[in-house]
Amino acid sequence: MPNFVGKIYKKWWFWVIIVFVFLVILGAGSPPENKKVSNEQSVQQSEKKEEVVENNKEDVIVNNPPEAKKQENLPETRVLPNNVAVKLYQVVKVVDGDTISVNIDGKVETLRLIGINTPETVDPRKPVECFGREASNMAKELLTNKKVRLEGDTTQDERDKYQRLLRYVWLEDGTFFNKIMISDGYAYEYTYNTPYKYQAEFKQAELEARMAKKGLWADGACSQETQPTSPVTTAPTNTPATDTSKINCSSNTYNCTDFKTQKEAQQVFDYCGGKSNDVHRLDADKDGIVCESLP
Repeated sequence: MPNFVGKIYKKWWFWVIIVFVFLVILGAGSPPENKKVSNEQSVQQSEKKEEVVENNKEDVIVNNPPEAKKQENLPETRVLPNNVAVKLYQVVKVVDGDTISVNIDGKVETLRLIGINTPETVDPRKPVECFGREASNMAKELLTNKKVRLEGDTTQDERDKYQRLLRYVWLEDGTFFNKIMISDGYAYEYTYNTPYKYQAEFKQAELEARMAKKGLWADGACSQETQPTSPVTTAPTNTPATDTSKINCSSNTYNCTDFKTQKEAQQVFDYCGGKSNDVHRLDADKDGIVCESLP
């Protein structure tokens, strides 16, 4: 037996078989390793795909948040420096210098501005008054397509006889629209029966505009044909409570609060020409009877 084994070792084909078997064994061990590497690569690629998908989802969420829906006709909230949140409303139309339309929570309301009166431009019963177009154009320049803050006044009614809301108007930048129209000479200070919150402030603004000859107070602001003139009238036969020689009928000088009684206010109104020349804006409802709240 040992001789037989020794003889086999000496045969060339025996070593060929040994080498072949060794190669087969070596080749059989390689595929699992390659397969493992391939599986690891597949896992890594899958993880990368998942990361891309997740990133895309995050981009969609960031760029298209569910809350980012266009909301029309809703008031915008603005926080003032004193940390008070206020609502801003869209101006829909500027009727004239003292009347505008605003969208309030989806409903268009007409507003009559408190404390001011501008020369008439839209009343079909009257000609366009001196500086009326200028006042209307200035209001349009300041308010068209703008958002405004509104303020009521507990000293005044909520609405006037024409069902217009009575309000003060503030621009987004804090400009007090009612006041600036007076300050720049586009409007008169106007008191309807009872004093209002900013009355003293508005009166002072008008006084300063007059002294500076701004706007309608400027020399030659109106042509001679359109300037209001004081009609020649005969003083009432009854004994007046006011000295008619001191009545000023050439400019807006008096408010209802300047008189003690309705009779005094009516006398000045009639003396200056009544409804045809209500330069003092005492007859707010145009019925010929002024300052009806006075005793």
